[in-house]
Amino acid sequence: MSAPALDFEALVTRGKDGSFRLEAAIEGMTCAACIGDIESALRNLPGLIAARVNYTNRRLSLEWRESAFELAGVFERLRRMGYRLHPFELASGERAEEEASKRLLRCLAIAAFAAMNIMLLSAAVWIGEDTDIDPATRDMFHGLSALIALPAAAFAGQPFFESAFNALRARRLNMDVPISLGVVLALAMSVNETLTHAPRAYFDSAIMLLAFLLLGRYLDAAMRRKTRGVAANLAALRAPLACRLGADSRETMVAAAALRRGDRVLARPGEVLPADGVVTARVSTLDEGIVTGETARRPVSRGERVYAGSLNHDGALTLEVEAAGAGTLLGEIERLLEKATSARSRYVRLADRVSRFYAPVVHLAALATALFWLWRGASIHDALVTAISVLIVTCPCALALAVPAVQVVASGALFRGGVLLNAADALERLAQIDTVVFDKTGTLTSPHPCVVNARDFDSEIVECAASLARASSHPLAQAVARARPDAPLLADATEERGQGVRALIDGAEARLGSPGFCGLEEEVAHLGALAPDVSLVAFRHGARHALFQLRQTLRCDAAQTLAALARRGLAMEILSGDRAEAVESVAKALDVANWRGGLKPAEKVARIEALRAAGHKVLMVGDGLNDAPALASAHASMSPIDATQFTQAAAAAVFLGDRLAPVLATVETSVEARRVMRQNLALSAIYNLFAVPLAMLGLLTPLIAAAAMSGSSLLVTLNALRTGKQARGFGEGAP
Repeated sequence: MSAPALDFEALVTRGKDGSFRLEAAIEGMTCAACIGDIESALRNLPGLIAARVNYTNRRLSLEWRESAFELAGVFERLRRMGYRLHPFELASGERAEEEASKRLLRCLAIAAFAAMNIMLLSAAVWIGEDTDIDPATRDMFHGLSALIALPAAAFAGQPFFESAFNALRARRLNMDVPISLGVVLALAMSVNETLTHAPRAYFDSAIMLLAFLLLGRYLDAAMRRKTRGVAANLAALRAPLACRLGADSRETMVAAAALRRGDRVLARPGEVLPADGVVTARVSTLDEGIVTGETARRPVSRGERVYAGSLNHDGALTLEVEAAGAGTLLGEIERLLEKATSARSRYVRLADRVSRFYAPVVHLAALATALFWLWRGASIHDALVTAISVLIVTCPCALALAVPAVQVVASGALFRGGVLLNAADALERLAQIDTVVFDKTGTLTSPHPCVVNARDFDSEIVECAASLARASSHPLAQAVARARPDAPLLADATEERGQGVRALIDGAEARLGSPGFCGLEEEVAHLGALAPDVSLVAFRHGARHALFQLRQTLRCDAAQTLAALARRGLAMEILSGDRAEAVESVAKALDVANWRGGLKPAEKVARIEALRAAGHKVLMVGDGLNDAPALASAHASMSPIDATQFTQAAAAAVFLGDRLAPVLATVETSVEARRVMRQNLALSAIYNLFAVPLAMLGLLTPLIAAAAMSGSSLLVTLNALRTGKQARGFGEGAP
């Protein structure tokens, strides 16, 4: 492997499927059309599976399978194209982007200041044409304009000139080539006009073009910084260091990325957990808003699973590491966010293909325009002015930004609302659905059982039971503990496997567990027949006792969400593997007429295929391993964050929290995003349909062409920023 690639060997990671991955910062991109150039150039490299460019944070993601794959080929090919790669670090990337934005702002200030002064001199010449300005005064004003314009253009035009030079050196064309050519030709012609005492010069057009372009590019950079701030907030949640405990309990500070499965780590109060794991000692409360979307702190004790990025509040915790680095749930969220912002839908690919052909077409159109006017008898001066206007007005910035801007804004808004897109065309597919199919258990209902009769007992009984329950890792005990999350932990509690927990409270033994363990078999008999989905947890403390009934309850907003989806004209169905009686009760509670219970995975797939054959586009929402085939078969799919990893992989989107509102907001945002994408493409097409013929007919001056081109880019960018209002509205517990 050649020298330039050696710095990246340590950054290559290996995925669970055996593939190798590398993420690198790419320098030299100037517009969204560069995405297609880079990906097309790397696509035919032997052994490379995928090459994806994220224009938002200037990141290149490579994936390959053969360990002998030569990274040097990637480096050399990009170097010849005028791009440079650096190790990707979010902090350094932000610093580089901040420096680039400052440079754009300085160039914009110089161009705007020069343009204002030159416009004053040009206005004097224009007015003088009607008041018989003498040639000497006019030449003086043109000379002063040249003294201002030439150094200002040399400084302010650097971002475009450097990009165009690198592209030409690599024997390719990008959007900055016609821009630079138009500016240089306008300045050269203006200098010639000044030296030959001609009545007009075009210094104002060249400088105003640079000012308009710099303004659009600065606003584009500002939008990307705003979106990238989401990823930066996630990175800030990572703990860079971890306190690892050795076999002798000696504490050693190590990088969090160096942790391995089975390591023991200590998390002190006020620290962020460095890895996913299980609590092995001590108790505390955690802020897990990034994972669950809950704003309330969660008490945790021995045996409970915790996640990297959670903030430890009260006490020190000892954890046994299950996953670290990119393998954590936080790492998975970052991966999904990165995939969403770099993914490219059918609309994006269409815009990219059109943009790639634009640069040669622009130059041919300008040349044809100049030759046409010369053939018609126009002077070289007039033909050149018309050709310059064509070069300027046909820059495809608006087309290149039309769709990616919407995709970035929509995916960022959804993320802030707790939804992570997992597919390139997720927004497009979600906008097309007409039927929503829900799984029941864990999707319409809460994934964890709840105590449904806690109000039937004295608060002291519930608190004592919750205190006992906190000493156990059993799922039913944890459900009792959630009934009173602020209950104190009992230090001397003892758990008997398969039976329950016992401890001394106020000098008397208290028990929590099975009815037999607590001696409450007769009380259970007096309850009579219970619903099949109800579980019992018994509690006894002296003469006081309780039988807690636990069952999975509907998500708090399930009824409102399904009603809102129905109002949008979407058909609803419930397909579940649970018993028909349990599914029927949920369907009645949610007013869903079409439901089926006791289904096997293949039967769910068959139903979705039947709906597809009838012309329906189905959104499947499910969480279990048995839902994965149905999720993959549906036109679009979503799953909650606590679904199995296999199920998440099959879903087009994953949502956080215990509410179903993200499903509704995702559908609404997708519909809005598709509408805005189409609007932007239409605006770009209408702009070119009118502006290009006008420029070729000589009806647009270079100044007006510059204003029209920059205005179209600003228009599609501002239109894209309207996307995602629904997602921003519901994200109470968003990360």
